[in-house]
Amino acid sequence: MPKPRPPGAQTEAPQRRGRAPGREGGVPPTERRKSRDITEWQHTTLAETTTRVPERAAFRTTYGEPLPPIVAPDGGAQEEFPGEPPYTRGIHATGYRGRLWTMRQYAGMADAEATNERYRYLLANGQTGLSVAFDLPTQMGYDPDDPRVAGEVGRVGVSISTLDDMERLFRDIPLGEVTTSMTINATAPVLLAMYVALARRQGVALERVGGTTQNDILKEYIARGTYIYPPRPSMRLVTDLIAWCAAHLPRWNPISISGYHIREAGADAVQELAFTFANAVAYVDAALARGLAVDAFAKQLSFFFAAHSTLIEEVAKFRAARRIWHRIARERYRAAEPASWQLRFHTQTMGSTLTAQQPHNNIVRTAIEGLAAVLGGTQSLHTNAFDEALGLPTEESVRIALRTQQVIAEESGATETVDPLAGSYLVERLTDDIEERALAEIAKIDELGGALAGIETGYQQEAIEASAYAQQQAVERGERIVVGVNAYRTEAQVVPPLQKVDERLVRRARDRLGEVRARRDGAAVARAREALRRGAGGSDDLFPLVLAAVEADVTLGEVSDDLRSVFGTFVPRR
Repeated sequence: MPKPRPPGAQTEAPQRRGRAPGREGGVPPTERRKSRDITEWQHTTLAETTTRVPERAAFRTTYGEPLPPIVAPDGGAQEEFPGEPPYTRGIHATGYRGRLWTMRQYAGMADAEATNERYRYLLANGQTGLSVAFDLPTQMGYDPDDPRVAGEVGRVGVSISTLDDMERLFRDIPLGEVTTSMTINATAPVLLAMYVALARRQGVALERVGGTTQNDILKEYIARGTYIYPPRPSMRLVTDLIAWCAAHLPRWNPISISGYHIREAGADAVQELAFTFANAVAYVDAALARGLAVDAFAKQLSFFFAAHSTLIEEVAKFRAARRIWHRIARERYRAAEPASWQLRFHTQTMGSTLTAQQPHNNIVRTAIEGLAAVLGGTQSLHTNAFDEALGLPTEESVRIALRTQQVIAEESGATETVDPLAGSYLVERLTDDIEERALAEIAKIDELGGALAGIETGYQQEAIEASAYAQQQAVERGERIVVGVNAYRTEAQVVPPLQKVDERLVRRARDRLGEVRARRDGAAVARAREALRRGAGGSDDLFPLVLAAVEADVTLGEVSDDLRSVFGTFVPRR
């Protein structure tokens, strides 16, 4: 049976897929990887990298033996090296020897002031980047005083409705010195517009503003459900944001194409990669269709994956992911710049593996999952708090989650060599197998007409549901052991102290909104909203209109209502 062809590769004859060391690769014939002596890599790629980013220390074993970045196999020659295509072994030649990953804990505490306190607490405890959790009304485009969302305000994150809220959220946090990730999709243009407007208020030049908006609406239709508008106008909003950031916000990732929520919904490792990269293809196609050159925006695309407790499989998954993206960017889209070929991704440990039974076991699960992400070469990591199956994380539980990352970084030795599991027969076999299966699934989605067509027919949704059902059946039958749930149970149930939503904070969020409505310029608000509706009804770039609206104190709910009035709302097929 022939090997699966790279999805959409612009060749006249099928090419063979990249294989394990010692076999021909799937890159163009003139660029097939050849076995090289390690000294060549040391004198070129490694030397260039360490000139720019010196190594953090002289790494040694406990008995004093120097640890090199990589170890050559017997005979000294190999095909794949860190920092070189197809990036199986990492996009940086020195891995974490030069720079650790960003420790970015996800947090949102009902209203802006309370969340600001949590951010400053995390930064004081060694966190190196911020990650904003928004409540469901904010994600779905409703203000906190909207009667349709009574009872949901502040439950699973922070309520942000106005530019003033955004200013309180980041009070005493200079936006030019910290990167911020915002897990927001349907309302991503509104929240990024507020962040940009706040940077202007702080006097921060836009070229210094760094971070990420998730802005991955396709996975909302597949797995998560926080969509507002139908898919096609939603894709317009996504690509408007990509285009604006390419022109004005060079350090911002306008989209984080997310396999995390796909995995949390029940997908297996292959489906997580395949559906994520199929969505990436849809976004790149949409950006190209509006006239952007691939190398103008591809280097600002980022990805977001889950780290499951199946440690070895997860490491292989991350290695395969880098190889797949390199093939898509270089072969399918003919991207010319290496920065466009390099997969950059954030990882979060799994929420669905956390259990309410024996919740302290979750500390161990998270440590294993965090280690998988590090061994797999993530650039950014969130480790879940052990009490998240029971309620909002407490200060103690988020500190333990952050300390988990710090122990991996400082004590485990996992950061002292690059791609330390490379060469393992099992890891190399699984890397190849996951790559091959994911490419075959992407090709199947291509045959359906692409990710958007698959979503409209329910293909990805049904595949995830089938996988989730099979996994749960395995637990029910005892074929898959979950410690404390279907094995090793105890009679006594330990319930740690829980963080609860403070209703006073919810009232404060509503009061703040009322203050903005009372003092704003009503005529300016009306003009901005009319311009937005008119632009949505035509073909204007919408992000500048959203930015003008939030600077005029139009609320998130009002912007969303204006777009609803033009685009309508999405009703799933079943």
